[in-house]
Amino acid sequence: MTTVGTTADDTEPAIDEEKAGAFAEQLFGHYTAAFVTSMIDLGFRTGLFDAASQGPATSAELATRAGLHERYVREWLGAVTTAGVFHYDPSTSTYTLPPEHAVCLAGESEMNIAPVSMLSGLLAKYIVPVAQAFRDGGGVPYWAYRPEFTDVMDAANRRVFDGVLVDGIVPLAAGLAERLAQGIRVADIGCGTGHSTNVLARAFPASTFEGYDLAEDAVDRGRAEAADYGLTNTMFEVLDVAQLPAAPPFGAAFAFDAIHDQHDPAGVLARVFDALMPGGVFVALDINASSHLENNIGDPLAPFLYGISTLHCMTVSLATGGAGLGTVWGQELARQMLADAGFVDVEVHDAPGDPTACIYIARKPA
Repeated sequence: MTTVGTTADDTEPAIDEEKAGAFAEQLFGHYTAAFVTSMIDLGFRTGLFDAASQGPATSAELATRAGLHERYVREWLGAVTTAGVFHYDPSTSTYTLPPEHAVCLAGESEMNIAPVSMLSGLLAKYIVPVAQAFRDGGGVPYWAYRPEFTDVMDAANRRVFDGVLVDGIVPLAAGLAERLAQGIRVADIGCGTGHSTNVLARAFPASTFEGYDLAEDAVDRGRAEAADYGLTNTMFEVLDVAQLPAAPPFGAAFAFDAIHDQHDPAGVLARVFDALMPGGVFVALDINASSHLENNIGDPLAPFLYGISTLHCMTVSLATGGAGLGTVWGQELARQMLADAGFVDVEVHDAPGDPTACIYIARKPA
């Protein structure tokens, strides 16, 4: 071990060069992961993972399958192979995407998390204005991220809604599936492109579903999809959910990753409570973390969550002078805020299909 020491007159602390070197390696690991994430993004956007899931191939064969230029595909394969995503056989110059990797990167199941990679590239574009907000206060407004943010969130969530919303999330709230089958009025808070709304509406035709979101482009897509599905039990409206209509009351309300970045999240929760009929249920998918930093240290997903918060969720709230609650508001604070809004019998469940999320089930007293 080599240590650069100090004398009585020195003002710099002693440096353990081995520890400094180890930390430098750690930093380059972070930098490398950022580039690997970009390669995952490219593979998803270009269809390379779906093409590779068909079986081993040379770079030329894979390029042909995906309809791409071989030279780009070969360089991309160099990146993802050295990252451990692909296996390479030099004797045949073939690349193989193992089935255990393919299920996480290709296909239409909720296990395909390749679309999440697009968040990194999207949010990196806002580093400069967020840095300015560090100096001046305020934030980057939600509209500045659109319409690309709409596309990215739809891609990241669509497979999860298709795979687990009806059969995995709804059953977590005891009695809700039966009430939906009988017919109740339902709100989808911050519905985005409305795919969650439409999935529920297809599964429970006796109920009516109303999707609310600030983004007009996203709401338009929800309406168009509902029309494509031939649904007659959906309605979409461009609306700040802090103004959610309270009459006639809703039998249930859903919010998917939509509370923590609100201007006034406590006000939204109170509004949802007021809009529910007695005995109504609120189902919210949100971030699975602690409200206390010390409890999140060591969680490998925590830097991902705090990073998203810094570059999007917190800043869009602060941009309007809001609470700036942030992505990692955590279970402790969420439980307290739900209770403050009037909800009782709050339950927290792991979110099926999403290791970063949990499901809150909260009820309005009957």
